[in-house]
Amino acid sequence: MFNIFDIAGSGLSAQTLRLNLTASNLANSQNVASAPDAVYRARHPVFRTRDLSFAGRMAGAGVEVVDIVESQVAAIQRYDPGNPQADENGIVYATNVNPVEEMANMISAARSYQSNLEVINTSKELLMRTLSLGQG
Repeated sequence: MFNIFDIAGSGLSAQTLRLNLTASNLANSQNVASAPDAVYRARHPVFRTRDLSFAGRMAGAGVEVVDIVESQVAAIQRYDPGNPQADENGIVYATNVNPVEEMANMISAARSYQSNLEVINTSKELLMRTLSLGQG
């Protein structure tokens, strides 16, 4: 019964990380640099299910963060000779963060977080009702 709290808790932790990375991506979406390898690149978490079952019992299911990967999409090259970070040709490199994609990620992560929180609250309520069956 208490495994449900561990499972939903791992989901909360995973979605919190996803929200933090998305916020960081959005905060850096307007950054530019003088070289393509120096510009900020979008970061995204990689999740996988954790299933440690044995003898037909769930011993430790949930979500775990495997890695945080940087986007491999090329930096955006812009001509901006007035920018102090422009190279000798007047070129700056903008980050590859797509704000629309990041907002969709943020909405998805927030809803997943909310769903996991709802699982915890419902499980807690059911547990409390079960404990109160013998009373009264």
